[in-house]
Amino acid sequence: MKVSSDRKNEASLAPATDELAFKSGMRMQWDEAAPGWNAHAPKIRAWLGPATDAMLSMAGVAQGSRVLDIAAGTGDQTLAIAERVGPQGSVLASDLSPAAVALAEDNAQAAGFANVRVQVADGEDLQVEAASFDAAVCRLGLMFFPDPLRGLQEMHRALRPGGGACTMVFSSPQKNPCLTIMMSTALKHAGLPPRDPESPGGLLSLGRPGRIDELFKAAGFRDVATTEMYAPFQLPSVEGYLDFIRTSASPIQQILGRLAKEAADAAWREIQERLSAFATPQGWVGPNELLLTAGRR
Repeated sequence: MKVSSDRKNEASLAPATDELAFKSGMRMQWDEAAPGWNAHAPKIRAWLGPATDAMLSMAGVAQGSRVLDIAAGTGDQTLAIAERVGPQGSVLASDLSPAAVALAEDNAQAAGFANVRVQVADGEDLQVEAASFDAAVCRLGLMFFPDPLRGLQEMHRALRPGGGACTMVFSSPQKNPCLTIMMSTALKHAGLPPRDPESPGGLLSLGRPGRIDELFKAAGFRDVATTEMYAPFQLPSVEGYLDFIRTSASPIQQILGRLAKEAADAAWREIQERLSAFATPQGWVGPNELLLTAGRR
């Protein structure tokens, strides 16, 4: 059957249109979540601090380094980078969300770091000069990219020869039960079908063993290696965790925020009940496992 040129053009434009819509929605979600994420910075630092230090070391971030911080959010890890590189080094914090970038800039200024710059940019189109950074990192951002390979190719392009990169993502669903409980419960109450955890742009999309290594190598990185790191979220109670999720976790809010209050409240009650299984005599301890993947240009 012959297809008209107009219909061919419509078909070729559809994927690009879908991607633009996805990124526009993602930008809006994180603009809304940015103030909550920023307000919970001390909790996040306690949760991700050791993994962040490991990520920076694996990327080769050192005194005097020029570092690209991709999907930087409100800049908690940006401050850790700025301190590590010192006044002779520099950091460019880049994120899709203008609200997050504005908060990252405010936080850097408040902390007295003159070596931090910020930029609103798509992680798959960074708008930076080639070979202009010594190191690049991306903390809990790459899994949200609709095309993570393109994001890694951009990261590779931005690095000087020999420069190092490291990303942090969640590992498999089995190792991150809190995330799977919240997502499955939210989808059920919203009347939506279960999602394939490996679908692009999801919390656990890069958790399959070996998947992110494949992407690093396809992007041109060498000396690729992944380290699994246990990173429990420890708080006095499950209520503290849910307070963080309700104000900061955009993927869950995206689902439950569309429901009527009564339906949303029922979902949150079930989530709390199921997550209470992780209570211990010392407080609430939510299991999480991260994958830190490093490579060199």
